[in-house]
Amino acid sequence: MASRYDCTDPDGLLTGMRLARAALGRGELVVVPTDTVYGLAADAFSASAVQRLLDAKGRTRQSPPPVLIPGPPTLEALATEIPQQVRDLVDEFWPGGLTVILRAQPSLDWDLGETRGTVALRMPDSRIALELLQEVGPLAVSSANSTGDPAAMDVDRAEAMLGDSVSVYLDGGPIAVRDGVAASTGSTIVDATGLSTGGKLTIVRHGVIPDDEIARVVGADLLT
Repeated sequence: MASRYDCTDPDGLLTGMRLARAALGRGELVVVPTDTVYGLAADAFSASAVQRLLDAKGRTRQSPPPVLIPGPPTLEALATEIPQQVRDLVDEFWPGGLTVILRAQPSLDWDLGETRGTVALRMPDSRIALELLQEVGPLAVSSANSTGDPAAMDVDRAEAMLGDSVSVYLDGGPIAVRDGVAASTGSTIVDATGLSTGGKLTIVRHGVIPDDEIARVVGADLLT
């Protein structure tokens, strides 16, 4: 049976984080608030945990989850061929609502699905998420919802969709909706893998960071 903890209360936060760490260590799933939507998290280095995440959402291996990380140094450890434009974007928008697709380090011992040698990385602007990431390391995190439904903006909605497929729900309160952005809008996802071969940066998903802000940093001529 799933457990839920009020992380706006210091005692609830302490207990919830301890049990979330333990659940992730056992290959189980945890729901955690981020700065954009609630996320469904699994140990990124446990293939069975990642498969459990995909099953809970009703997704296939053709839709691999992004990986949340605690900071830019982890970007260097997980990705290779990091262009200067990506470093500029990270400086501007991390922590925050930007996910960057890069070539994964070939030595990584993980299985996120059909990634074709890439990984989607983000550092969230969320105290609870960052504290968990700093304690347990990179997490495969997808929006906390059943595939086809809007992403959860509060833990009640996440629990209604995911139920007992999740071991621990960390309740950080409702996610604030940003001005000019619809509720349940996730991070902006950009594919930077083409930059290293003379290509351009591609916006894969239009999210909380406007396209013109991406263009402002990298230059409109490098954006598709």
